[in-house]
Amino acid sequence: MTNDAVKKAPGKAPQQPKPQREVTKFQYTLTKMKQTWVGYVMVAPFLLMFTVFTVVPVVLSILLSFTNFNMLQFPDFVFMDNYIRLFLDDDLFVKAFQNTMIFAVATGPASYVISFLVAWFINELPPKVRAFVTFIFYAPSISGNAYLVWQLFFQGDIYGYVNGWLLKMGLITQPIVFFKDTKYIVPLCIVVALWTSLGTSFLAFIAGLQGVDRTLYEAGAIDGIKNRWQELWYITLPSMRQILLFGAVLSITGSFGFGGIVTALCGYPSTDYVAWTLQHHLQEYMTTRFEFGYASAISLVLFFIMIGANVLVQKLLAKVGQ
Repeated sequence: MTNDAVKKAPGKAPQQPKPQREVTKFQYTLTKMKQTWVGYVMVAPFLLMFTVFTVVPVVLSILLSFTNFNMLQFPDFVFMDNYIRLFLDDDLFVKAFQNTMIFAVATGPASYVISFLVAWFINELPPKVRAFVTFIFYAPSISGNAYLVWQLFFQGDIYGYVNGWLLKMGLITQPIVFFKDTKYIVPLCIVVALWTSLGTSFLAFIAGLQGVDRTLYEAGAIDGIKNRWQELWYITLPSMRQILLFGAVLSITGSFGFGGIVTALCGYPSTDYVAWTLQHHLQEYMTTRFEFGYASAISLVLFFIMIGANVLVQKLLAKVGQ
């Protein structure tokens, strides 16, 4: 029998290859995890520390915010009573909320823009000059309580520099107690916060500017970019979008955590609670009154405000270069 006859002979049809079974997303992820298990082992210490010291406290804070807890007795579940009291029966919280938003709006965007503009200016300097100027601008943020030097300038007697100058020029007849006068507390605290705002985000911006590919500017010039502002908007900012986001997160965190400067300069509390912030309110109920359930509700409100601000900044940064 010839080969053709064998091929034409009746019999079983040739077997078709079995269709491959569809792999679910979970199975695919599990397979990849098994293949890269070494990386997960390397990351495990950080994940453990992050979970224990960040995730677990946040979850516990959320749970405690629905309870009445004083650290001595078992938490008493009160459901939404803490939040009702917070927004409807706590006038000092409303004051703290307003002041926190004023400080955040006044210092957050301003410190962010100032940090970037100063970094952009320093990036254009020669390397040796750049290192020296960077140190000058960065020094206040790493000098601990360096902002207390402002107490010397605005000291509330004739020995304060500002009072001395004003008395000498005849503009005032008696010294002004700047950090106890409700007219000056908030503006002075905002100025001091801006003075200390050139921190980690400032250095990150310098690093981001140094990392922009210089060939992009040449390509941009060929494509019709005519000046430095167009270079900034269409090339520089899109190239360092991740650094911009990092700096924004730091600026938002710093602007909402404003209480330390106010306490150091104006005391605790400030005169007539004029500079009372959510951080102060949280500290009051957590370390003085020991109402940890109520303090957890305050911290949760502050947490969601910061999350909302971060989401808003991300949406704004997504439009950079468009």
